[in-house]
Amino acid sequence: MTLDLSADGLLHTYGDHVALNGVSLTVPAGTVTALVGESGSGKTTLLRSFNRMVEPQQGTVTIGGSSIRAEAPEVLRRRVGYVPQHGGLLPHWTVRRNVALVPRLSGMPSPDAAADAALGHVGLDPGRFGDRLPRELSGGQRQRVALARAFAARQQVVLLDEPFGALDAISRGDAHEAFERVRRELGFTALLVTHDMAEAARLADVIVVMRAGKIEQQGRVGDLQRSPATPYVRELFERAQAAFSALGGGAL
Repeated sequence: MTLDLSADGLLHTYGDHVALNGVSLTVPAGTVTALVGESGSGKTTLLRSFNRMVEPQQGTVTIGGSSIRAEAPEVLRRRVGYVPQHGGLLPHWTVRRNVALVPRLSGMPSPDAAADAALGHVGLDPGRFGDRLPRELSGGQRQRVALARAFAARQQVVLLDEPFGALDAISRGDAHEAFERVRRELGFTALLVTHDMAEAARLADVIVVMRAGKIEQQGRVGDLQRSPATPYVRELFERAQAAFSALGGGAL
């Protein structure tokens, strides 16, 4: 069973900088929501509020209707997948051991088998890649391993913090396909932080535009394009469309 995510009235500051200013958001079960906006808009702070890597000073966060404060952070993080920007793989562990980490901590009976299954879901042959070290992989392969690790224990919620941002166009395309394949095969609820509007349009059901710690607008990509709520949202889409067209793409 997939789980919904909810944040209500989140306020968080870093010194004088207001990262979240009364933010409320609901991610329906089984959907993917993308957070987009310029650096410093609050995207990553909001994302990390769902696995307690950030503890907002005000507001409530729930997963599946239950407060995330009802359990210890380390327990929460075992059931909420997390893919950071650069993968976060342990460099001296093999691929299989990296992916098997959460299944092993969770007490699953066959963590290595779970890791091999997860690698297969992201298009990496465990017989070929399982015994390699992260440094022996390409950047795109490392990110797919990180994605496999986020799903190896069949987590129903996954948080992705710009996981594909550092990849070249071909590797990014492969990683997008792996993400879409895992979504079809396993099902999950996901929150994705990205600077790439084309990526958000491809992978997400709903796009949330953030600016200065607040949500400017949210909705499906077509609705935001047709009816931008603010000049900032309009400019964001115009810049994204211009960049996409320059690369030979059509409409977002």
